Amino acid sequence: MMRFLLIGAAITAGWYAIRWSDADRSESMLTVAQVPRSAEPDAGSFACDGRTYCSEMRSCEEAVYFIRHCPGTKMDGDGDGIPCERQWCN
Repeated sequence: MMRFLLIGAAITAGWYAIRWSDADRSESMLTVAQVPRSAEPDAGSFACDGRTYCSEMRSCEEAVYFIRHCPGTKMDGDGDGIPCERQWCN
């Protein structure tokens, strides 16, 4: 009986942890679509130069520019429109 209570408590705690982290993330994240065009750096600030990874970027603004304007970038692994979530755009 005790084993079932512990399993139930663990499942409940896991469910709450997932719900809490998803809610926190959705409120604090800014998608590329939400970045106003006026806030986007002008074309002279950055240039497509073959860089494709987050480790090659120096800011979130630069990553946003690259994901919008440069082909073949590999900065949005989960496909949610937010580049470099762990390094720059969190």
